[in-house]
Amino acid sequence: MTGPAERDELRPVFSRPAELAGQPRDRLGDDEILPATAYQIVHDETMLDGNARLNLATFVGTWMDDHAGRLYAESADKNMIDKDEYPSTAAIEERCWRILADLWQAPSPEEAIGTSTTGSSEACMLGGLAFKRRWQHARRAAGASTERPNLVMSSAVQVCWEKFCNYFDVEPRYVPITDERPVLDGHDLASHVDENTIGVVAIMGVTYTGMYEPVEQIAAALDRIQADTGLDVPIHIDGASGAMVAPFLQPELRWDFRLERVHSISTSGHKYGLVYPGVGWVVWRERRWLPEDLVFDVSYLGGSMPTFALNFSRPGAQVLLQYYQFLRLGRAGFTEVQRGSQAVARHLAAGIASIGAFELWNDGSDIPVFAWRLKPGHTDRWTLHHLSDRLRMRGWLVPAYPLPDALSDRTVQRIVVRNGLSGDLADRLLDDITSATAYLDRLSSPMPAEGQQPSFHH
Repeated sequence: MTGPAERDELRPVFSRPAELAGQPRDRLGDDEILPATAYQIVHDETMLDGNARLNLATFVGTWMDDHAGRLYAESADKNMIDKDEYPSTAAIEERCWRILADLWQAPSPEEAIGTSTTGSSEACMLGGLAFKRRWQHARRAAGASTERPNLVMSSAVQVCWEKFCNYFDVEPRYVPITDERPVLDGHDLASHVDENTIGVVAIMGVTYTGMYEPVEQIAAALDRIQADTGLDVPIHIDGASGAMVAPFLQPELRWDFRLERVHSISTSGHKYGLVYPGVGWVVWRERRWLPEDLVFDVSYLGGSMPTFALNFSRPGAQVLLQYYQFLRLGRAGFTEVQRGSQAVARHLAAGIASIGAFELWNDGSDIPVFAWRLKPGHTDRWTLHHLSDRLRMRGWLVPAYPLPDALSDRTVQRIVVRNGLSGDLADRLLDDITSATAYLDRLSSPMPAEGQQPSFHH
């Protein structure tokens, strides 16, 4: 004789009561349901999401091999903060940031210090906090005010820096990008820097376009400022993407710890570090650049351990996945993967430039990311937002958005090429962009009023 639960389990999946009657969405249901049914409900609802592999808006990794998937499943329960319970995972975390210190040319990786984070946004905030605290200590030692600290950066910084300044009471000083100066390059830096400047942020791979900022030029400008004023202003490298690309594709480029003024570098392991979200890293060139009073010792997990991340409990699995990629690929493998992504990006950029309706903002020769805009005079009947909508119908997510600040009247479209976007898929995308552009060019009427749908020839 079987009870209700056993009878439910024998029923066809979509004939079970929880499937037929549905489940409340904003409160707990009254009773349990079968795990297989709960799984099916969640699985079916997420079918409405887009295909992650076709999401060309995100920098975040969407593909890892089967061995990484197995490792992920085996270690999903590990808490990175609990170093006493998971000492091997803690040791692997340290190995990872030491590998990065070496990759980023720290003069002595043994003298560097670093940590994993939940992503590069947290890593950036730790870099910013170290700047602020170091500045405060220096000001107090000199008997000077610690009010009104400021941070200098490009107007094209990622939103995490706006959050940092907002959350931690730091004045953001934005150097505007322009047609002539599409990145922060050190020009006119002296007019933004003063005794209250805690540091300058340089971006290796601007989110909007993928372009590198010339860190060596920025450092040279700060050297001149120090010679003129005595102000010694450090640099943090926001290498969310480029810090895991430049060492392999542009090894001769001086942007890292080879420049003494660079105190800290952050990156996203879950971007071009080739790991699923979310893991980031921050490394300081020398221990002295991380103020000791930002480090806490906790003992209530079973042993005394230092911590200096903003988050406490956080995943350990992604740290293991990062180490897996370091072991699996080595320098040669990372070089091959990033070179392949860049080749696809440049192939796509050249194909889009050849269509005739567009002009490139950049061509993917820094990180494998590029952007384009409508060629002036090509049309007044459609915009890149229409093209983005047409591509979404084919499953592609290719964002269109305005550039920041002084260039806010410019709308661009951007493609992020990640590991997993093959040359074959890229050709399919190029075909879809070409077809969608031709379709939009056949508009039969001027740009419709706001809220109206355009009319097309079919």
